[in-house]
Amino acid sequence: MSPPPPPSLSKPNPNSLSDFIFSAFSLFVFYSSSSPKPTTNLNTRRRFFKFPIMPLTTTKTPVINHNHHHFASPQSLSEWLRPRLPSDSFAAWGTRPGTKNVHNLWLELSEGETSLADSTPPVRTVEVVVVRVRDHQNRILIESHQQLSNGDVRNRSRPLSEKMKPGETVEAAVVRAVKEELGSIIRVSCSHVSDDDIVKIIPNSYSSKVEERLSVSYPGLPACYVLHTVDAFVDGLPDCEFCTEEEEEYHNLDENQEAERAISCKKHYWKWVDSYTLSS
Repeated sequence: MSPPPPPSLSKPNPNSLSDFIFSAFSLFVFYSSSSPKPTTNLNTRRRFFKFPIMPLTTTKTPVINHNHHHFASPQSLSEWLRPRLPSDSFAAWGTRPGTKNVHNLWLELSEGETSLADSTPPVRTVEVVVVRVRDHQNRILIESHQQLSNGDVRNRSRPLSEKMKPGETVEAAVVRAVKEELGSIIRVSCSHVSDDDIVKIIPNSYSSKVEERLSVSYPGLPACYVLHTVDAFVDGLPDCEFCTEEEEEYHNLDENQEAERAISCKKHYWKWVDSYTLSS
């Protein structure tokens, strides 16, 4: 008798393989359907995870690549600006009525009140405190116009505002702004009262926003204004229109000669208006 044939090394029968796969899949479906489902509590927890809610519109401070080098003089600043600005716009600085000159911008940079992005054109970024001075008749104090040191008159039609110093708090900037721009008339009636007692910031009146526009003071130079606004009561102000004289803005700066060449504000003209006439 011949020996039994060796086990076959050929591929398995396709039909047998299909039957095996079908059986395995059936077992998987059976055990999956019979296994317990996740509890309702788990689904609830997953459904109600809290994510940050983004408002429909947001106001963000632009990310700007500020220049970190110092300009040794207004002349070096002028040489840096000239190729980055339209020539006709830069030529208008200090010559067009109501504008400032390169000495003003250099002083702002020296004091840390302004920064410039190293771009073409550069972008001037400045933080400003805006004080909406109110009275008990629901009126707001508006600066109607200014008289500049070169004799020009610049229209304003806005509440008291002042550039902020580096590291200065809003509260400190409010007191300083009132002292510098309204101090000449307040001292007459409130000479015995401290500055902190004269200015009373109205609680929960603070708001902030960012505005981007071309600078009126420096034609052709885009500006980013970070505005910090508060409402406040200020003692010692007249009920009618009045005028104040501002202290020298950079009187403590070593570069007095450059401050003298800058265009400064000599007089502020103020009037009261109904609050509903102002847009927020």
